[in-house]
Amino acid sequence: MNGPVIDVPGLQELLAAGGPVVLLDVRWALGSTDGFKQYQRGHIPGAVYVDLEKELAAPAGNGTAGRHPLPDPREFERTARSWGISAGDTVVVYDAVSGTSAARAWWLLRHAGMESVYLLDGGVVAWHRAGLALEGGSVVPRPGDVELTWDRMPILEMWDVPAQLAAGRLLDARAKERYRGDREPVDPIPGHIPGAVNAPATENLSAEGTFRSPGELRAAFGALGVRSGAPVAVYCGSGITAAHEVVALELAGYKAALYPGSWSQWSSTKGSPVATGQQPGEWPGTGQRR
Repeated sequence: MNGPVIDVPGLQELLAAGGPVVLLDVRWALGSTDGFKQYQRGHIPGAVYVDLEKELAAPAGNGTAGRHPLPDPREFERTARSWGISAGDTVVVYDAVSGTSAARAWWLLRHAGMESVYLLDGGVVAWHRAGLALEGGSVVPRPGDVELTWDRMPILEMWDVPAQLAAGRLLDARAKERYRGDREPVDPIPGHIPGAVNAPATENLSAEGTFRSPGELRAAFGALGVRSGAPVAVYCGSGITAAHEVVALELAGYKAALYPGSWSQWSSTKGSPVATGQQPGEWPGTGQRR
């Protein structure tokens, strides 16, 4: 397998081969609290439930690090072992929202040094559409022994934003209305980082909820100013959907940095510049649009 995603036939072949495969079900959506119930009603056979809020993020605390800070590395290793992951395992993560939440697990496992980890293209919806069976209840795995590292994926910190804008592209993966500042359902201030270009993660998907082809994605990102050899970074509301855009960029041939704090951190930090409207806007003091 090549690339960050696997399709349903590829997963079937992987499971039929009999190698060590761990399936992780990351049912989550902004404002939804019934992920575990959805999982219990029906999941891909053998899949372990992952609680995004508790297992894929540290507590938000006072909000200075955003709504979903990265977990502590050692705690994340313990969590990965509790999912049954051991050395040499292949991990496939999925959700019911076209990968926009499961991509967080994919990104964290890659960040923690795992190379054989894939996002199921289309998630459980694609699995069910293919006529394949689901099972109910819960899976409690035998603890694994995986040893993880950290800092294996590029990260953009808040203080790096001006340099990123000067050198390359900063993409905002949120919906257009949140980017423009028409509404802001969860964070303190509406709008976007001045100079950031809107690239909604939903536009990376086909009508069937699977990723568009690499060529289509490359053309779409190219139209937004993403170029080979120039750095590209992504943010969203709190670093969840942005991971999905990192996957799309990798499919298109780009290695993108993730801004974990994202808009939830930026909008909670006093003095952070804010732009509204559909245009990227200008970084304060430059007189130039990035």
